Amino acid sequence: MAKKEIVKQFKLMAPGGTATPAPPLGPVLGANQVNPGQFIQQFNAATGHLKGKLVGVIVTSYSDRSFTFEVKSSPASVLIKEAAGVEKGSGVPNKDKVGKITSAQVRKIAEEKMADLSSGSIEAAMRVIEGTARSMGVVVEG
Repeated sequence: MAKKEIVKQFKLMAPGGTATPAPPLGPVLGANQVNPGQFIQQFNAATGHLKGKLVGVIVTSYSDRSFTFEVKSSPASVLIKEAAGVEKGSGVPNKDKVGKITSAQVRKIAEEKMADLSSGSIEAAMRVIEGTARSMGVVVEG
């Protein structure tokens, strides 16, 4: 069998388990030579347990119009907003605080994100998450 040649590798953000081929996903997939129907079917099957939580995806398309994808964890900002129970971060994070999370919640988020972060330890990953929370106007207690 001939070796498949990589045509393009690109990143997407999609809701896990509930993605549809409608815009914005469909046009992006089609423009990168990926069949939107096939991708959505496989993606929703692989991420069904996430129930609408936003996740990152790295899609690789090949010269024979086949593709592979790798699902990453949700962005830290999405996990922080979920933990704090806020809709969005602060526009002026140094003055306006929008919510609070505990150190235990930060640890849980860091453990979930550990595979995608370049941190050497869980404590370093927690500091990264705390910095993201600060930049969103979310106070870390404890």
